[in-house]
Amino acid sequence: MASRIESTLESRTSRRIASRNHNLVANPAATEHHMAGRAKSAVGVIGLGIMGGAFAKNLVGSGFEVVGFDIDPARRRALARAGVTTVSEIAAVAEAAPMLITSLPSPKALQDVVAAIVAAELPPRVIAEASTFTLEDKAAAEAALHEAGHTLLDTPMSGTGAQAAVKDLVVLASGDSKAIAKMKPVFLGFAREMYDLGAFGNGSRMKYIANLLVAVHNVVSAEAMVLGMKAGLDPKMVCDVIKAGAGTSRMFEVRAPMMAADSYEPATMKIQLFKKDMDVIGQFVETLGVAAPTFTATLPIYAAARSMGLGLQDTAAVCTVLEKLAGVTRTPAARKGRKAAATSSAASTSGAKSSGTAAGKGRRKSAKA
Repeated sequence: MASRIESTLESRTSRRIASRNHNLVANPAATEHHMAGRAKSAVGVIGLGIMGGAFAKNLVGSGFEVVGFDIDPARRRALARAGVTTVSEIAAVAEAAPMLITSLPSPKALQDVVAAIVAAELPPRVIAEASTFTLEDKAAAEAALHEAGHTLLDTPMSGTGAQAAVKDLVVLASGDSKAIAKMKPVFLGFAREMYDLGAFGNGSRMKYIANLLVAVHNVVSAEAMVLGMKAGLDPKMVCDVIKAGAGTSRMFEVRAPMMAADSYEPATMKIQLFKKDMDVIGQFVETLGVAAPTFTATLPIYAAARSMGLGLQDTAAVCTVLEKLAGVTRTPAARKGRKAAATSSAASTSGAKSSGTAAGKGRRKSAKA
């Protein structure tokens, strides 16, 4: 029954959007009225996980008509409740929307999406590929889509799932400059800033550098938190004081509250998924022949977290590994109190971000580099 309803909605969505687009092209007056009314084009999102789901929700909130697909029916249902028109096939998204965003878990998923779009034999589409894959995977996808008349942009994101939820992302765009300019209003519908980094692939290169820092800052944040706990300091106090001082980092500010609370779900980036990103960074570093001793030192910490069964938890759970190595034991009562305090602190921080003073914006801009 649910499948039939979804199929019917998919058909209606495609017809409605196709009819609207036809009228806008055939009727200049309709186009003028359309622009005057400030209506926004349909955008397709393929992959509705932590990141893609946040893209879709924020685009809806920014006034876009969003059509989405995910292989998981539960994700489709969840996003439908958020105002996204969900469909059951990749081709249906590409048919309904001239601009697409893909946020995918693996190179195989990217290959499947590219094959479906090529097979659909549609008019030219602009596709922003937002995942973190190797340059070779991205280049292969770009070549296949180019041959079919489409434009693929390499547009990974700088930011975590928690940041994506509140539009605190930076888009690292690369590829065709005209296509990037066309997509800019879409990018700013779910991100706070966008950079055009030039040739296709530069977005991924910049993302590898950013993720190297994320990997290191995450582990060193845990190291600092465990040092404080072992010294007898309250972890929430350590978190609050370090955030206010010179030793802070963007990752400390995002992940240390989770470490203080000893609570790593829901994950903003799962440890097992981050392994894919770590492998990509490692390959990139090795290919260029660059020494990366600090990044390399984090690898066994993440591996230990996976071996301890923490793969589905947030990457901040590396704190658990370091606690074990340091012989730190938290009592259930203290943990419960810290979780409550961290929830209150997170709500306060979210409210402060929403108010967004000019000084805060300036601080975030310099911190993101």
